[in-house]
Amino acid sequence: MNSFADLLGNRWLWTAVLSSTGAQVLKVILILLFERRWRPAAFMETGGMPSSHSAMVAALTTGVALSEGMNSPLFAMSAVFALIVMYDATGVRHSSGQQARLLNELVDELRAVVREGFAPTPLRVLLGHTYLEVLAGTLIGIGAGFIAFRVLP
Repeated sequence: MNSFADLLGNRWLWTAVLSSTGAQVLKVILILLFERRWRPAAFMETGGMPSSHSAMVAALTTGVALSEGMNSPLFAMSAVFALIVMYDATGVRHSSGQQARLLNELVDELRAVVREGFAPTPLRVLLGHTYLEVLAGTLIGIGAGFIAFRVLP
């Protein structure tokens, strides 16, 4: 048994990874198209359109559904995992991003009234996703799963 060859040949893993990577590339392209800015650093950022986490778990779940069946325990585990990731992206992580935005605004206001030396590092704002961003990522993942498990040999 060659573990490295098994890893390289794991269609489920690579479908998920490539789906996530594709969503991140699309994120950079969308920023270029809609904001007219070249921001390749967005490739490594969380949050934004589309959700690469949702794309990843949707691709994995779709691949498992198509190969193992929707009545398999593996599909059930994958689907529950996907739902938790998507719920977290729109819930906890999205709320954290909104709180970071508000705290940064408060710090800016404090900076205006406090004397010199008050310079806390701004918090990262774009952490989570809107429902539309998660939906877009999910559709990318489902599409990738269908391509990998129904179109490709």
